[in-house]
Amino acid sequence: MKEYKTITEISGPLVFAEVDESIGYDEMVEIETADGDTLRGQVLESADDLVAIQVFEGTSGIDRNASVRFTGETLKMPVTEDLLGRVLDGSGNPIDGGPDIVPDERHDIVGEAINPVSREYPEEFIQTGVSAIDGMNTLVRGQKLPIFSASGLPHSELALQIARQATVPEEDEAGEESEFAVVFGAMGITQEEANEFMDDFERTGALERSVVFMNLADDPAVERTVTPRMALTTAEYLAFEKGYHVLTILTDMTNYCEALRQIGAAREEVPGRRGYPGYMYTDLAQLYERAGRIDGREGSVTQIPILTMPGEDDTHPIPDLTGYITEGQIVMDRDLDSKGMEPPVNVLPSLSRLMDDGIGEGLTREDHGDLKDQLFAAYAQGEDLRDLVNIVGREALSETDNKYLDFADRFESEFVDQGFRTNRDIDRTLDIGWELISLLPKTELNRIGEDLIEEYYVEDADVDDDAGSEEAPADD
Repeated sequence: MKEYKTITEISGPLVFAEVDESIGYDEMVEIETADGDTLRGQVLESADDLVAIQVFEGTSGIDRNASVRFTGETLKMPVTEDLLGRVLDGSGNPIDGGPDIVPDERHDIVGEAINPVSREYPEEFIQTGVSAIDGMNTLVRGQKLPIFSASGLPHSELALQIARQATVPEEDEAGEESEFAVVFGAMGITQEEANEFMDDFERTGALERSVVFMNLADDPAVERTVTPRMALTTAEYLAFEKGYHVLTILTDMTNYCEALRQIGAAREEVPGRRGYPGYMYTDLAQLYERAGRIDGREGSVTQIPILTMPGEDDTHPIPDLTGYITEGQIVMDRDLDSKGMEPPVNVLPSLSRLMDDGIGEGLTREDHGDLKDQLFAAYAQGEDLRDLVNIVGREALSETDNKYLDFADRFESEFVDQGFRTNRDIDRTLDIGWELISLLPKTELNRIGEDLIEEYYVEDADVDDDAGSEEAPADD
């Protein structure tokens, strides 16, 4: 390794150094300070005579006399099946007190793009145990389905619930469940949130099948740009080399994008919308498009990125660009949260574009698609009537309209509001849906086939939410 002592400028998380040779983009760098500390960095920009280096540990302690060494290699993630059950920092170093990682392989964290010809179309159901998702906005293996939230909403609790409960249906003739794993990447979270995540993972036993990456709010922002790539590299190894179906949860993508903006400002780049880099769309696409299935490979990578919309504005660049790249969104609602709904998922603006290919006969029950359409229509009708009631009162409405209002109330309280500790299988979710839709006269069910109405319609329906739900153990 050639060593330089030619640092010309230190700006935020960046170090600029003069060189007399070609330096590769993304090349790893070691910076030795006057105190003898060795810091890691990565080449962010390279010219014939000058390079810009982003330093993962921050530039504190670096002066112009520091030594800069270029390793000639890009950043790699040590991968092994033994990563399951481990907790790592945002740079992939163990922080759980366990032994050092002995890797089977070392993979470049940038990854390799999946050839579109080799992609297998996602059409297999993942059960999250959350009715608002499974019943109304079904997650499919290989899909990327973000959660749009806002500051103060319980998206962390929903993320933990999904990580704890998510399963894939039984596949083989022996009835054994497919290998399933969760890769959880946290970016810019507080220590309190980190403790909450870890307590839940350890208490429920979910950690045994999970790999957790933790980048805290007081960690360098530059590390935040590495964390999701570390997580996705691990997920791709488990999926495409070891045959696991991997669910990757990334939270909070807003913190990731803020790190991009901070680095862009340090580089004095011309800003794009609201000060974010003009290349943020491309950068996010490089992450999100790493979800998928590969023809001939057993495993799959499914992504649930979580982002908090600044000012609850869905036209903000982060949710706006995310919506263009991904296949739908799960929207958390502050009004539902104020009513005490757990989870406060608003199914009307939510969408899973691949849902219709992942439900139905052979995947879920044959009634799933028609029932979902009818529940959407009935709930939307009830929401519209709520606005009308504020003007004319319930007494001015017809008997049928009042039934739609009752349906909307009970849909929220019995279908959506299941609690963060309740795990419903898909059959129970659909049974509750039928019991609720049966509050309406059969003549109103114009989106369901007559044969399904004959089989599933519940006369004198009254929902008992306790039956058929698996309650997780209570906290000590």
